Amino acid sequence: METLQFKTTIKCSGWIEKVTPYVNETAGENNWEVDLQNPQKVLTIPNADKLQSSEVVHALAKAGYKAEKL
Repeated sequence: METLQFKTTIKCSGWIEKVTPYVNETAGENNWEVDLQNPQKVLTIPNADKLQSSEVVHALAKAGYKAEKL
């Protein structure tokens, strides 16, 4: 089981709400989380076996945010 992690520009729970439809479509509903306590605002996708990191970066870009694979 592969886990993907990304440094993001998501700053608060309101922004998480904005990206939710995009990330759910790409990573699957309830298959991701953003650690707002981490200074890098890390997005973690624990079950990412069939997912390319570029797909996640593109999904966040469609929502207006940036992501960089860790």
